Amino acid sequence: MTRGPATDLVLVRHGETSYGEGALIDGQLNPPLSNIGREQARQIAERLGGEDVTALFVTPFLRTVETAWPLVERSGLATTVVPELREVHLGELEARLGSLDGRREVMREVLRQARWDVVSDAEPADVFADRVAAGIAELATAVGPGGRAVAFVHGGVIAEACRQATGSRPLAFVPHLRNASITRLHYRSDELSLTVFNDIAHLAS
Repeated sequence: MTRGPATDLVLVRHGETSYGEGALIDGQLNPPLSNIGREQARQIAERLGGEDVTALFVTPFLRTVETAWPLVERSGLATTVVPELREVHLGELEARLGSLDGRREVMREVLRQARWDVVSDAEPADVFADRVAAGIAELATAVGPGGRAVAFVHGGVIAEACRQATGSRPLAFVPHLRNASITRLHYRSDELSLTVFNDIAHLAS
């Protein structure tokens, strides 16, 4: 039996942020892009601007909205917010992630144990996995088979989607994800497959 066309899911990690800036939103860090991040957003728009994009998606956080903006201007497409694809919640340590030192300290322990929820009051791993799966399904449903969704999201979300697509160990993809990188997945008949990971060819450096 011939299978129908896949849905292309293009997951773009937000650009570099200004650590220590921005208030919390729903208890999570919400910094804006840095100057470097804004330039990365422009380079993303140059890379994806020539593709046939069905719809654009962002999360509730400013860094994804700002990363999407150059492509919004270029394409004329509006964005749809997908709350399910917001970054993993790291509980009481969210405020400390506003500093580079705080982020490094947290990430060392998270990666050592390969679990987000080693952090006190952090979102449980199974809850995070379920909502990422729901968010991915929402993208696929919105654009349909043969469509292409471009979603500006977060490193933890992309890593979890890749884990679900490949059956890898938890957090295996996290250390390798660059800001403003492009990851591509196919979604067909509720099955997810990874086709491109952490593409940074469009970035100047």
